[in-house]
Amino acid sequence: MQLSETFEQMDAYLERSLLRPDPVLEAIAENSEKEGLVPHAVTPLQAEFLAFLIRITGARRVLEIGCLGGYSAVAMARALPADGYLLTTEIDTRTAKVAQANIEQSGFGDRIDLQVGPAMQVLEREQARGTAFDFVFIDADKVNHKNYLERALTMARPGTVIVADNIVRAGTVLDADSQDNSIRGVREMLAYAETLDGVEMTALQTVGAKGYDGMALFRVAA
Repeated sequence: MQLSETFEQMDAYLERSLLRPDPVLEAIAENSEKEGLVPHAVTPLQAEFLAFLIRITGARRVLEIGCLGGYSAVAMARALPADGYLLTTEIDTRTAKVAQANIEQSGFGDRIDLQVGPAMQVLEREQARGTAFDFVFIDADKVNHKNYLERALTMARPGTVIVADNIVRAGTVLDADSQDNSIRGVREMLAYAETLDGVEMTALQTVGAKGYDGMALFRVAA
């Protein structure tokens, strides 16, 4: 058995053992696939990990950069209190249309605000309004990973947790000479992280149905 097959089978085993049937997220995944969206959504285990973090931190205002089909947005919105709010962004209008339909069908549309357009423009607009967030999930184009983290930190409160996805990319991020824009974007974010003060940081390398990758985690010190 190849190692990648072990990753996938282990993911499936852990899902069966630790998670319960989830018709809401399953419907989002099925509809996103039917509509031909790229299969870049987080896994069920990762979605629950994000929800765990939101519950543990007591977050009430969440920012997601990169919505895709709405899978992770709904998973996180369900972890919020009844008066919680999640802002998510999506640059592609067709993808956003699918995501909005998925969000409405989930029953959590009242907690989720999907804004369509370049994420940096949305963030600039929200920052000008003085919007602040308790939890941020960065999962959009990796070219702007550093820019997203930098902007998220300006919109954070003491105790805000920021999660940046896809920072390992099967180990290719080790290549300092890579011309791949996604790899360069992640490396720029990690280089920027080295300069930060007053921010607690760590990372998790992950394996599973989506292969070998990882997340960086940041917490603004109180």
